[in-house]
Amino acid sequence: MSVSPRFVLDTDHVSLLQRGNPAIVTRMQGIEPTDCAVTVITQLEQVQGRLAQIHSIKQEADAPARFRLLQATIAFYRDIIVLPYSDSAAALFFQLRQARLRIGTQDLRIASIALVTGATVITRNGRDYQQVPGLAIEDWSKPPAVSSD
Repeated sequence: MSVSPRFVLDTDHVSLLQRGNPAIVTRMQGIEPTDCAVTVITQLEQVQGRLAQIHSIKQEADAPARFRLLQATIAFYRDIIVLPYSDSAAALFFQLRQARLRIGTQDLRIASIALVTGATVITRNGRDYQQVPGLAIEDWSKPPAVSSD
């Protein structure tokens, strides 16, 4: 069975979700768990960050908190769909890279995964992601505006 989530959280939105951003938590509660995913790129970025924090420990008293954060991060990825960096995403990445878009490598990989799965990227980084042709983006980090009807 193939997973086709409607939304892919970028790394920044995952970090905000993990810190309990109320707007993102509310949006996540309003959708089915299978409608939202992250990418293996975000998983990599977060685990690398946690490991860097552990490797930079200068006082052993800081170690338990950093290891708990690593464990919480690993647990987070057990409870959400993690989309792979497939051959088709890699091929699309190469095509987009040839177009000389001014966007970071990892963001372009996330965009490529979202495009091949037909998902909308959830990000605060509209400036970069909007350069990717055909990519739908949304920002869930702020509460929706209230209309004055």
